[in-house]
Amino acid sequence: MDQYTQIMNIIKDADAILIGASNGFSISEGLHIFADNQEFETVFGEFKQRYRIRNILDGMFAKWPSKEVHWEFLSRLIDHYSIGYTGSPNTDALKQIIGNKPYFFVTSNGENHFELAGFDADRIYEIEGNWKYMECQEHCCEQLYEVYPVIEEMVKADKIGKDATDFIPKCPLCGGDMEIHMPQHHFVPYDQEKQDQYQKFVKDYHNKKLVILELGVGWRNQLIKAPFMRLAAQEPEGTYITINRGEIYIPEEIQDKSFGLDGDMTEILKQLAETM
Repeated sequence: MDQYTQIMNIIKDADAILIGASNGFSISEGLHIFADNQEFETVFGEFKQRYRIRNILDGMFAKWPSKEVHWEFLSRLIDHYSIGYTGSPNTDALKQIIGNKPYFFVTSNGENHFELAGFDADRIYEIEGNWKYMECQEHCCEQLYEVYPVIEEMVKADKIGKDATDFIPKCPLCGGDMEIHMPQHHFVPYDQEKQDQYQKFVKDYHNKKLVILELGVGWRNQLIKAPFMRLAAQEPEGTYITINRGEIYIPEEIQDKSFGLDGDMTEILKQLAETM
């Protein structure tokens, strides 16, 4: 029996699936926040030339000359990668793999792709925030606000030549500047409900056949990989599956209940889905 068939038999027999996703999954969808590649050149070429940013991550934390330029970059980023996104071959394959099983996502990716692809928002814990929300930079409160409507207005304004200044979002409570809901000057943590949903899921499937599926999570990741490996070690009926390109790390204590698939994420997920 080949490895893919073994994995899919385990998934078919599973009571639930816990999915962890990090940068490797985003990269497989074409969003590489660390790369100065052709995609970055096409989308952000003028920002690169004018402000010397080398990649998306540079842009997220750059010291921009003005709020207008900062939000011009953010509007380009979010409009291109999130607004209008409805899924990819990877998320389509995941839906086939998960089927009707109970599932829960834990991800450090901020582009909101799992929810936009149609997965249940109540089953997604974005532990480092996302681009869907914004918060007060002055930290006057812990309220989160939808950012997509603001971005859509900015993009529309840019296309018809209106001054972007009028569209810069301000906190409705204190009038202060707003920023994307990711760790920056301040970071409003998700309300306790998200963490509780995650913990409840783990508790509900304790001692049951839980598949722990990792997608593009590096071995140094202490937010997802470390707790996932600990959980795999603790769960007598658990199975740990990690998928990544060029970097597979499985500690010795869980090797007998683990699978490591090294290669192209899209091809691996497609092959797993077809095995179903």
